[in-house]
Amino acid sequence: MSALASPAPYAFAPSPCGGLRTGLNGTAVTLRHSGALWIESARMLVVADLHLEKGSAYAMRGQMLPPYDTRDTLRRLQAEVVAAQPDAVVLLGDTFHDRASEDRLARDDAEGLRALSGLTRMIWVVGNHDADGPRHLPGEVADEIGVESLVLRHEPTPGRQDGEVAGHLHPCARVVASRGSVRRRCFVTDGARMVVPAFGAYAGGLSIRDEAFSGLFARPPLCGALGAGRVHAVGWRSVAGD
Repeated sequence: MSALASPAPYAFAPSPCGGLRTGLNGTAVTLRHSGALWIESARMLVVADLHLEKGSAYAMRGQMLPPYDTRDTLRRLQAEVVAAQPDAVVLLGDTFHDRASEDRLARDDAEGLRALSGLTRMIWVVGNHDADGPRHLPGEVADEIGVESLVLRHEPTPGRQDGEVAGHLHPCARVVASRGSVRRRCFVTDGARMVVPAFGAYAGGLSIRDEAFSGLFARPPLCGALGAGRVHAVGWRSVAGD
């Protein structure tokens, strides 16, 4: 995938992969319809909030959910790695739903994660659910990392933070159109910073109209709503609260 010659902040351009390209604090990035962020010059794939083994965590508390969330999430991550051929994958925190999740992984799922580390560099940014990082799986562990003009961390920092890429908030947008509305996970950005969607099958989402997002953006943000096979560019006025 070629880099943008002149990344345009606060604007989206279609990408051949069905995503949207944009400039983020001067660095060219692509919003992929899987919910992964592609940093073009670094050949880096960024995914946030996988919440692996959330289903088993709920089952332990008596709320029975289909126990396939980890398998589905890892299948989609593996497909992204095969498609993008990244030099590095950044897991942007809350990769595990809790500190015991790694021990609950099925053997095949753990082996799948090990196999990914044989294909690409794996960087585990820690989050509030997995502050210790992995104990038995390969890869590098970090609180945050810098790449090009960007800083990748799990939780957005209050106030102006140009170049920040974060997860944690699981952004979703309810998009209003003439025929009704739909609610989709989304990227949200003002061209200076970005919050990326949760990648996990059971991660859920929080409306970008929620107070948790207030004060993060210097101007009304744009969102890239995840659709079937493509990312849809949506202006702030088309986003309704829940």
